[in-house]
Amino acid sequence: MTQGVFDYAAGISAVDAFYDGRADQTAAHILIENGRAAVIDTATAHAAPRILAALAARGVAPAQVDYVVLTHVHLDHAGGAGTLMAKCPNARLTVHPRGARHMIDPGRLMAATVEIYGAGATARVYGEVVPVPADRVVETGEGARIALAGRVLEFIDAPGHARHHVVVRDTRSGHLFAGDSFGLSYRALDRDGRASVFPTTSPSQFDPGALHATLERMLALKPEAVYVAHFGQVREVARLGPDLHRLIDAHVALAERCRKDGPARHERLKAGIAELVLAEALRQGWRLQTEALLRLFAIDIELNAQGLAAWLDGA
Repeated sequence: MTQGVFDYAAGISAVDAFYDGRADQTAAHILIENGRAAVIDTATAHAAPRILAALAARGVAPAQVDYVVLTHVHLDHAGGAGTLMAKCPNARLTVHPRGARHMIDPGRLMAATVEIYGAGATARVYGEVVPVPADRVVETGEGARIALAGRVLEFIDAPGHARHHVVVRDTRSGHLFAGDSFGLSYRALDRDGRASVFPTTSPSQFDPGALHATLERMLALKPEAVYVAHFGQVREVARLGPDLHRLIDAHVALAERCRKDGPARHERLKAGIAELVLAEALRQGWRLQTEALLRLFAIDIELNAQGLAAWLDGA
């Protein structure tokens, strides 16, 4: 196994993007079939060399990458798409119709990211976000299908985390590439091989009703495995689904309690999400101590709070 690359069955691997220098937090996935490859989510521009190295170690040259597939256009998933596409001359980029224009002209996407993180942090974390030529972009909404050396990938419209989100079903394995629609599942939290999940409600299009419906669609397909961007493969999907439903509802209940908290709302949302994390640690038997656990979830607590605030302001 190449360092930072995790191989699963059916030609599927996760490549650690080392997002903002943090290991086991953000993954790009690669799928290889008969010497041809698809990259599913790219993470940031900094991850492109790692993805290409993982492909090369498996005998796949850049010219053998047929598709770069985006679950959605948040920059921790799509920021490196243009950089990777520039290195893979035969690849086409697939993206939800609502997200296509942001890959062709990422200016607004970058501006929104700078508004959240600031210009310095955006440049450090994401690098240069390179536009993708329009003639290389394929819009893949509900029911779209592509073939990788005869291996069919199906696209499912998956709102809830974002309106421009898709879930990708690999028809050969029956597995799903979920982006952020199946929440976060950090390997540091695994207990005796038993995974846990936690929802991501990051800004600015969180929609709990839609996310519940997306989750139900995924569970109805009864996949043996789901691949999440944060981080890698999870199994026992039927066990994890109810936990996600419960925790989505817990986030919504917290938001409603904080609805009228005025200037204190953001800090109270963050404190409430931290309490949800600690309560889940007790429920699931996570072994990380409190300080390490809150450090692991620090970015997620901040972004979930921002997403809940955006939902409250728009609801």
